[in-house]
Amino acid sequence: MKYKLVAIIALIILMSGCSTVSPWQRGTLAKSEMSWAPDKLENTLDGHIYFSKEASSGGTAAAGGGCGCN
Repeated sequence: MKYKLVAIIALIILMSGCSTVSPWQRGTLAKSEMSWAPDKLENTLDGHIYFSKEASSGGTAAAGGGCGCN
């Protein structure tokens, strides 16, 4: 009984969290300021500073550290 209630609540939350985008709203969502990183240069510089301070490179997709032993 308890698991059914949890499953029903989870289903309600998942269904209420999803919504469709109307055609007139797509223009707003397509603007450059709505992207994860609207300023490409700033994003590149932030990544450079982060990896310089972490003493590693390619931390988002590559394995290994900054020791140079890989």
